[in-house]
Amino acid sequence: MGKNAAPVTSEQNRDKVIIRTSIIGILTNVMLAAFKAAIGIISNSIAVILDAVNNLSDALSSVITIAGTKLAGKLPDRKHPFGYGRIEYLSAMIVSGIVLYAGITSAVESLKKIIEPEKPDYSVISLIIIAVAVIVKIILGRYVKAKGEQVNSGSLAASGSDAMFDAILSGSVLVSAVIFMVSGLSLEACVGIIIAGFIVKAGIEMMMETLNEILGTRADKEKTDKIKKLLSDEPEVRGAYDLILYNYGPDKDFASVHLEVPDTMTAREFDKLTRKLERKIFRETGVVLAGVGLYSYNTANDEASDIRKDVCERVMSHEWAVQFHGFYIDTETKEMTFDVVMSFDIKASEGLQIIYDEIREAYPEYNIQIAPDVDVSD
Repeated sequence: MGKNAAPVTSEQNRDKVIIRTSIIGILTNVMLAAFKAAIGIISNSIAVILDAVNNLSDALSSVITIAGTKLAGKLPDRKHPFGYGRIEYLSAMIVSGIVLYAGITSAVESLKKIIEPEKPDYSVISLIIIAVAVIVKIILGRYVKAKGEQVNSGSLAASGSDAMFDAILSGSVLVSAVIFMVSGLSLEACVGIIIAGFIVKAGIEMMMETLNEILGTRADKEKTDKIKKLLSDEPEVRGAYDLILYNYGPDKDFASVHLEVPDTMTAREFDKLTRKLERKIFRETGVVLAGVGLYSYNTANDEASDIRKDVCERVMSHEWAVQFHGFYIDTETKEMTFDVVMSFDIKASEGLQIIYDEIREAYPEYNIQIAPDVDVSD
């Protein structure tokens, strides 16, 4: 029970930060949208109106972020024993769809203004309000992005970056307005097209990033290296291999791994070791070590040691062989087993056949079993 108390509290704090930050974003964006829409209508500026629409889409995105966070925070149940954390990825996908739709709509409206142009009519007060909006967006963007990175929320971090980007776009509207007042040259529709292009680009990038999270990406090298080091620091563990991380939402990672331990270790000793390591990994990384397998290595056989060294050299002579581990040999029954991690540069079946043929030729008297592993983590 004590093992799970800390992450619950941490998760609750994380949700509060996300919701509080999102509410600030909603209120700010709604006020900015109202001011910009009023200016856009009064001055007949399509660029300012589209900028207001963009602020509204940002506010809607924050609403969805809150809803996603609330749903993702539901406790695990019989139907979903790993919880609802992945809902955050779905909410992020919806947000990216809204951004993409806003960008496409903006592009259509801007094209209409190019075909049928209308001259804007700015006032000094409207320009001052737009300038203030730029400053507000910069402050909001820095704040939201910092909070997103603090609690590892992709939605918040993306919203923060988007807000910073919006400040640049609003700045371009301001510049086009100044140019019009000075020279009479209207760049409204052109600026609208540029803004729409950037919005569409941001929407596609957000969608692709979220899609990658849903499909599953390569585990973070810093995290896997830390886990392997923590495992290998134990005197009984000669190596940690086949580490796989399973993600069920932001900061909700489970893992499985194989440990290489002496062939003299008893089941009771291994059970004691794994329980110790489960607590250690969770305490240091927040990752739940859900499955631990074992490889045994020969401890009292010089012949086995020599054969292992020879087989390892033969296997690792291939560029596509990433790692060799889990070797065990019984010189009496003539049984040899080991695992090989192969890169994506070769088909597993092809690489397996090449290695098997080479080792079979060198040790024809042995029954050889080779397990091909996927290169899922560094």
